[in-house]
Amino acid sequence: MTDAVAANDHAAAETQEPVRPVTFRGGGFAPKPVRGVGILVFVALILLIEWGTRAGWISNLTLPRPSDVFATFVEMYQSGALWRHLVPSFTRFLVGSAFGVSFGIAVGVMIGLFSLVRAGLVPLVAALFPIPKIALLPLFVIWFGIDEMSKYALIAFGTFTPTVVATYGAVDNVDRTLIRMGQSFGLSWLSIVRKIVVPGAMPGILSGLRISLAIAIILLVAAEMLGATSGVGAYILEAGSLYDLERLFAGVAILSLMGIAVSYAIGLLERVLLRWRS
Repeated sequence: MTDAVAANDHAAAETQEPVRPVTFRGGGFAPKPVRGVGILVFVALILLIEWGTRAGWISNLTLPRPSDVFATFVEMYQSGALWRHLVPSFTRFLVGSAFGVSFGIAVGVMIGLFSLVRAGLVPLVAALFPIPKIALLPLFVIWFGIDEMSKYALIAFGTFTPTVVATYGAVDNVDRTLIRMGQSFGLSWLSIVRKIVVPGAMPGILSGLRISLAIAIILLVAAEMLGATSGVGAYILEAGSLYDLERLFAGVAILSLMGIAVSYAIGLLERVLLRWRS
């Protein structure tokens, strides 16, 4: 009887299909880096515009050839005009955004942690946030003069309010279960803030930082178009007044490269500060 059962089991095992490994599906929709696609899109777009301007179905009076813009950019680099305009712009961007972002994160964290601060400052931030910051440029010139301080103040104020909104929203979205767990383990208030609240809010803070720094570049150009003799904004304004499209688009390309550099820097910061998510 036992031999018959063993023979039946052996025959059933031979007829079974081979076991297939199950693919792991617990990646959590994590984005996978695909190298080269972004550069390929840029190159394809530039080649399309180059071909369109040379073929004649894109007028050179509305859109210059990318090759001519690149030649103008090389000429700026060789003559030193690139650094003469880029260094002041980058300095204004760094100083203004550093003040605005640092104060914005500090105020946003306090709004997220303290009910009294939230009750007092949220209505004020809500009133200031929708104001077009470019419209306040003449007021900042009156207050701080036409020199560098008005530019720093405009960029700082423009980055302050979106950073505050993103920060206290990120603090509010921290999982309260983790906070209660820390309290049940006897962690101090400062330890909970440092080890749970701030790391949990960091993804939202960095996402808001991308928006704030993009706004800073926009305000930088607006500030440099008023009372500045150097800077990318002043260069674009001069090129536009002369209807020099090659120089104008070269200035716009510099701003685009600044935006790419800022986005890349924030990406590196995310890799360092958000390693716990991987």
